[in-house]
Amino acid sequence: MKILIIQQRYGIGDMVIFLPYIHAISKKFKAKVSILVKESSKASDLLSNDENIDEIIILSKNKDGLSGFFKLSNEIKKRNFDKVFIFNSSLRYNLIAKFSGIKSIFQYPLFRSKDNLVHSAKIFTENIIGEIVSTEPNLKIKTINTFDKNIKHICLGISASGPTKRWAVENYIKLAQELLKKHKCTFYLAGGLKDIDLINKFKDSDIYDKCKSFEKLTIKETLPIIKNCDLVVSNDTGFAHIACALKVKTLTLFMDSPVMTYGKYSSFMEVIEPVGEKNSTKHDTLGSEKISFDEVLDKANSILN
Repeated sequence: MKILIIQQRYGIGDMVIFLPYIHAISKKFKAKVSILVKESSKASDLLSNDENIDEIIILSKNKDGLSGFFKLSNEIKKRNFDKVFIFNSSLRYNLIAKFSGIKSIFQYPLFRSKDNLVHSAKIFTENIIGEIVSTEPNLKIKTINTFDKNIKHICLGISASGPTKRWAVENYIKLAQELLKKHKCTFYLAGGLKDIDLINKFKDSDIYDKCKSFEKLTIKETLPIIKNCDLVVSNDTGFAHIACALKVKTLTLFMDSPVMTYGKYSSFMEVIEPVGEKNSTKHDTLGSEKISFDEVLDKANSILN
């Protein structure tokens, strides 16, 4: 049986959140699945060692618009899929599946404008397979075990998709300075080349000799490093969700994104919201300056102890 799963969201975090449902469908039908995803999801890096995945099909920009409709339909048609599971309400993907000749189509209700990412995927999958599905994601990688166990390895997710979702880098530097007063630590700066200004601030600080940067690493190369960390402290960004899927304790700072969607699906994630918010942070909360430094420090020390 050949199965296609369509998950067209952009983010790394979104890709991680959908993993339990991709795995559940694969296991239910006893078949590896192909997934249609955006390149920005970094699925090729994240899922290279996932035995449930047969093929990763990239939804590139040339498959948008009317001409892209037929390009994508033809690309899917030549693979002769028996079933497709569409994790969205788009008529476009429904028609693409039909034009591709797929006989068995499962999809969210058409034209639904709002949903909770996790709840919708969970209910959709459970209704199809007839089983309860845990929301806990599981990233499968080839791990390394060469880290010094006498040192606390801490990943700092200083990156973010926008400035309103980012705790000031000075706070992360101060956090590292305070943690070093109680623990021997190595810090891993989770950011790419677009975050070089933030990384440079660490380089100019008195703790950079205790830091290692991800700036020149691929997402795939960061996975075994994150897996071996004792703690991740991160903005609500892809690195936080990767850490949870690798079963690493993660403090995730929600300042301007929906905590009830992205912060409550994993037992490995502990959320910190702006002072005055309780399960209420969402888009336009704009609370980056209201994250309590003392709360972050106290919870980080508690986990490390």
